Amino acid sequence: MKGKKSIKKPGTIKGQLWLYMQWPLCLSVLVILMNVIVCLMDIGAGFAMCGFTALYLILSVFLFVFARGKLMAGIVEFSADYAWIQKKLLADLDVPYVVTDQTGRFLWTNDRFTALEKETRAKGGTLMAMFPEVMRETLSGLEEKVSLHISLGGRHYRMDIKPVPLDGADPEQIPQEAKDTSDLIAVYLFDETDLLEYKKQIDDQKMVAGLLYLDNYDEALESVEEVRRSLLMALVERRINKYVGTLNGIVKKMEKDKYLFVIENQYVDELREQRFSILEDVKAVNIGNEMAVTLSIGLGLGGDTYGQNYEYARMAIDMALARGGDQAVIKGPKGIEYFGGKSQQQEKTTRVKARVKAHALRELIDAKDRLMIMGHRLGDVDSFGASVGIFRIAAALDKKAHIVINDITSSVRPMYERFSAASGYPEDMFLTDEQAEEMMDANTLLVVVDVNRPSITEAPELLKKAKTTVVLDHHRQSGEIIDGAVLSYVEPYASSACEMVAEILQYTADNIKMRPQEADAMYAGIVIDTNYFNNQTGVRTFEAAAYLRRCGADVTRVRKLFREEMVNYKARAQAVSQAEVFEGVFAISECPSEGIENPTIVAAQAANELLGIKGIKAAVVLSLYNGVIYLSARSIDEVNVQVMMEKLGGGGHRAMAGAQLRDVTMEEAKEKLRAVIRETIENGDVK
Repeated sequence: MKGKKSIKKPGTIKGQLWLYMQWPLCLSVLVILMNVIVCLMDIGAGFAMCGFTALYLILSVFLFVFARGKLMAGIVEFSADYAWIQKKLLADLDVPYVVTDQTGRFLWTNDRFTALEKETRAKGGTLMAMFPEVMRETLSGLEEKVSLHISLGGRHYRMDIKPVPLDGADPEQIPQEAKDTSDLIAVYLFDETDLLEYKKQIDDQKMVAGLLYLDNYDEALESVEEVRRSLLMALVERRINKYVGTLNGIVKKMEKDKYLFVIENQYVDELREQRFSILEDVKAVNIGNEMAVTLSIGLGLGGDTYGQNYEYARMAIDMALARGGDQAVIKGPKGIEYFGGKSQQQEKTTRVKARVKAHALRELIDAKDRLMIMGHRLGDVDSFGASVGIFRIAAALDKKAHIVINDITSSVRPMYERFSAASGYPEDMFLTDEQAEEMMDANTLLVVVDVNRPSITEAPELLKKAKTTVVLDHHRQSGEIIDGAVLSYVEPYASSACEMVAEILQYTADNIKMRPQEADAMYAGIVIDTNYFNNQTGVRTFEAAAYLRRCGADVTRVRKLFREEMVNYKARAQAVSQAEVFEGVFAISECPSEGIENPTIVAAQAANELLGIKGIKAAVVLSLYNGVIYLSARSIDEVNVQVMMEKLGGGGHRAMAGAQLRDVTMEEAKEKLRAVIRETIENGDVK
């Protein structure tokens, strides 16, 4: 067998020993020749030499004949003693050792292995029966050493499995049970329980860096009487200190609403099990404040240094805030975990951030020659409207701009057809991803709207080619983000990307004049994403809508654009009528796709309608489109559907999210959804 060393034949050793024993005879011949030569030279000396030669021959024959037997007997006795010592040492070896054939059948075991069987009361006989971790396929065709980690009797072992070739071995030395096999297998067990325990203790004692931010510090203080503000913060700080103290950690207040804390790694599992109960404890503090205090936590662990753990914590807290706050995020080298996120993020009444981002965007646009604008794959009205808004900003700053769009969905087509060359727009206003890639260069600014996940953008390849990228989105961030964005404006409290772009329009340049079709497209984006101002709306949502109305948006005209085909209406009605009520509060349904241009839009509309049924807290409608199953999830305020969809590889808003499943049947997709719903209920994430 290739790669195996042959065993040295015993006959080779015997031959060398036999040759060594012939030395007296060889020397006798040499002495006789010397005697003849001396006789030829001097006859007297030759006769004298003959006497010595005769004496030498007598001694040689004596040694060869009589002493040879005793010598061989000594060698045989030594060999026997040596073999017995070897066998005794192997039998008494403190490491459990067993020899098996290729089927795993025990052929020979040492004393320690036999004792291990008795101690653990394990069923021996074969390796697979005693150790379920060992597969029969591992033993068959074994060519080199294999190491496995197994458990037995409450202890942990490293099992080394090594092939032992029998080529050239003495048949008499091979056990009778192994006569029919070409190889034996030697198995060693090394107890690593203590080693693993020490490693665990070291890991448990590693320091974990944490950052804790109060999300709505100023807003909460404003909602309580001035004389009670210090008491409110004292109670909140007391609960934070007590919580960290129960974990044997330390906490340090860095700013009025920011804390740094350090705990040992052994307490992280406890935090996971409790799902960071401090999130709910702080919200329970009430001394008359109208707004509950919420906080966000970022934990960094698993880094090579404490500095890297702190960097992980900083990234985690940024992720928690970008997702709306009121949640904890654990960041490590292997991934990100999310906890909480039950509360709706409070809308910021100030527009300072929007103004700062608008000025930064203008500086980037001024520094480039061209803009490429794209949304997400299968773009909707919000994505299209936000792209049109950025196009208008570029035009106001005398910059060439293009909107990257591949598939024109049925919901977007009425808006899309209004931006033709006949309406005064350039012919290259809309490009496919291939056309955009050819035009992309170092002086092109890429603006991504209504999406912050690179895998579902309209043209992911553009992200790799772009030197400067801007992200504008209202969806909560997930573990997958667009890296290297020089400007990232992600606000989960915003109702839509069109609302954000409408605010930016007011600060980017003075007196930007929008055309009616542009205002209609952006107004339509707000209307659709808010379900006619029923979901995720705030003061700034209505202010953005009022601004677009002043720019020429017509409510009646927009409503006419939303009128749908009869087949779509019937499909939506069928999805609602055939909905399944799961666990009493979840509505699950399937939207038919036959004859429908874009069933995902119809599925989203059906999910919105299902929320109007009494007792339904969340609705998920599935649709099949181009071989992919799309899930549209909707809720009002009792279920965070974003967390649900993230478990299926999707994302979105707290009340509006979605996911895509590939290579599964519709029934398999529904079963996966039901499993996620059960987990959501078990975790207590349903109000």
